[in-house]
Amino acid sequence: MVFECQQCGECCHHMGQIHKIKESRGDFEFLVNNQYTGEKTGVIVDSDKHNLFADKSIFLDQPEACPFLRYHPADRKAYCTVHLTRPEICRDFGCWRLLFLNSQGTRAGRIMYQRAFFSDDADLTRLWKTCIDPLNEPDDELWEEKITSILVNGGYTVRK
Repeated sequence: MVFECQQCGECCHHMGQIHKIKESRGDFEFLVNNQYTGEKTGVIVDSDKHNLFADKSIFLDQPEACPFLRYHPADRKAYCTVHLTRPEICRDFGCWRLLFLNSQGTRAGRIMYQRAFFSDDADLTRLWKTCIDPLNEPDDELWEEKITSILVNGGYTVRK
């Protein structure tokens, strides 16, 4: 399945607990230590994100955020300021298996891992509990087809 980042930044809100800047090498270059694995990765702030990186205000609201996560003031999208050289753990991450958008195109919910459902949308949660929870389909592909049909008929867009 293709993962398409929505640039919400949630995945990186607590990565500051994992990624610590071990050393600043100057010229926007850093050595990052993975607190869990001990792996050290050299990263460089992307040249088009130097000004964004200088803004540290994210840490007022998100003190555990990755040291390289920033929100752009114009579009409020999250950006990895070291995207081109980011650590491998970041390259491998996808925060959803299926994404559900409401009629306005805003994220309404998602499936993470195999079938873990997460949503803050009351209507989607109600639809899920009444129509999808009762499904007893062990085959993942058939299950996906069935829930996609239910959600599309309920007015949601499903992204894989």
